[in-house]
Amino acid sequence: MAKKAPRRTAQRILEAALDLFNRFGEPNVSTTLVAGELNISPGNLYYHYPAKEELINKLYEAYETELNELLHASEGVHDVEDAWFFMHSLFELIWRYRFLYRDLNDLLSKNRLLETRFQLVLKNKARAIRQLIAGLSRAGHLEIDVHEVDTLAQSMVVVLTYWLSYEYVRNPREALEPAHAQGALMRGGHHTLHLLAPYLEREQRRHLLTLSNAYNGEDAASSGSLGAGAAASPVDMAA
Repeated sequence: MAKKAPRRTAQRILEAALDLFNRFGEPNVSTTLVAGELNISPGNLYYHYPAKEELINKLYEAYETELNELLHASEGVHDVEDAWFFMHSLFELIWRYRFLYRDLNDLLSKNRLLETRFQLVLKNKARAIRQLIAGLSRAGHLEIDVHEVDTLAQSMVVVLTYWLSYEYVRNPREALEPAHAQGALMRGGHHTLHLLAPYLEREQRRHLLTLSNAYNGEDAASSGSLGAGAAASPVDMAA
């Protein structure tokens, strides 16, 4: 059986940086700390990423690539169950790159790439949610005035974008730790999708409530499992 090729140093640096940024917040993590985590010299790290901003940009590009692929799935949403799965997939991705959302305002204020590209992220999220709404409407599961669609989509994007910040304010010491991932993501998905509830036909609204209750019941039992899986997710956008 052939041995696995060792991961390249550049990829290992990205994975370590992502883990540390997620755990401690990007402003609190230096490149020296990343190098120490990998037991490599700072010079070795600088060879691959001469500045911390390059690390951040590479991680952001990996996130953006995954996000754009995921947003295309909104075209396949035909009922509440599809919408539930789509929304939780979005929250799982946001969790894997949560440092971007935890320190979003700070990152945007000092990183020109993120300042311009994150605006496009918001537009793409809103477009995907409008497609989700259109799919539910075509299937006869949702009724909404055409003039309300954009406002509803933007409201859902706001919750998607700032939910983890809300969780952090509620519990600064523990909210963004892996053990609390499942609960945070379930609550985020629940609150985002419930913005659709007033527009859903009765059976779909009942099904949304059933899904929420089922997942809430699993919260305590599965707490931490998602976080552990997310930590193992590789970053394949190495230089």
